[in-house]
This record gives sequence, structure tokens and C-alpha cells, in this order.
Amino acid sequence: MTGDLVADTALVRLDRSALSEAKSILFHAYRHEPTFQYLFDSSRPGYDQRVRATIREGLELHFAHDQDALGLVDEDTLVAVAFIGSPEARFSLADQLNWRIRMMLTAGLSSTKRYIDYHEQVHACLPKDTHHHLPFIGVHPKYQSKGYGRMLMQVIEGICRESPLSSGIGLDTGNARYLRFYLGLGYEKVGEVRLGNVTETVLFKPCH
Repeated sequence: MTGDLVADTALVRLDRSALSEAKSILFHAYRHEPTFQYLFDSSRPGYDQRVRATIREGLELHFAHDQDALGLVDEDTLVAVAFIGSPEARFSLADQLNWRIRMMLTAGLSSTKRYIDYHEQVHACLPKDTHHHLPFIGVHPKYQSKGYGRMLMQVIEGICRESPLSSGIGLDTGNARYLRFYLGLGYEKVGEVRLGNVTETVLFKPCH
């Protein structure tokens, strides 16, 4: 994290007014990810629509449960976002009836089932105590490789350290480049989930 980035970048707490920008950043962050390509079958027509629907419904569920959403703004442009699950929010997607109905109507039944199964397998790898988790994080395509992801992770870890309820942060990735990034930040592998030909690595970092 350089001095210039600190000087020029503002941390903001996001609300629903930032949904459009946040969804655009996350769509570009996830549409080429091996995990999403498997879960939402990139070989079939309508893949982009299914990815957009999943991100939209995920963010709506996030705000409905009053979870933290953070962004980095550089010269009035939202350049990075992170949606953080609190230690208290340990709900199962399978139990979210309204979310499931909307997902089945927009992403399809098979994609919804795959997504729920993936979500449950990831959480089964993580510690059973209370901790933060990171369902969505992304950096605007034009601003990647400038340190914004690292900066955002430092902020998230600071939130974790301030919480007496949290033992750490759990996350997962099927991207080898991002895996190296998280390992470099001190995250440790706690499990793997097989998704077709994709290996999803589940990671955890204690914050106390």
C-alpha cells in the first residue's frame, strides 16, 4: 500500500445507492472466474445473465441482513468493493426461501442447486466458531494491479480485529493468481471443494 494510494483513495461504507456500480465491478470480477463458469455453465447461452442475477440477488440478500459493504473511491470513481459477512450471519442459503425463488427464476434451477451446494461445502471447511467471511470482493478492471485489493483486505482485517466475536476471516477462490495473493497475505488453506474440473481452495486467517 503506497503513500500515494492512501492520499488519493477514500474508504466509504456502501448502501443501496451504490448497488449499480458495485454490481458492475463484481460482474467483471467474477464472470471469467473458473468457479462461476462451472457453477453457471458458461457453455450455455445466457451465462452473463445468470452471473448478473446471482450477483444482484447476493447483494440484495447481503443488505437485507444488514451486513457490511465497503468501497474504495479514487477521484470520485468507485474502484473496489467488498461485501463482508459478520460473525453473527451464519445463515444457510438453502434456508433463504425468497432468495431461492428469485434465483431459480433468474439463474435457473440447476445453477441455483449448484450454487447452494458449493456454498455449503465451502462453509463446511471453515472453522465452526464465529468468524467473518467474504462472499464478494472485486476491483474495477481499469484499476487492477494498483494495490487496491491489498488495501481493501487490510481494512477488512482491521474490522475483524476490532470484533470480539470474530476468530478470523474465511474466503475461497478457484483462481490460482488470487490464491497466491491470499497466501501472501497470510491466509492458510483449510480445505478444498471440487467443482467439476475446478478446485476451489478454502482459506482462513486468524485476526487475533
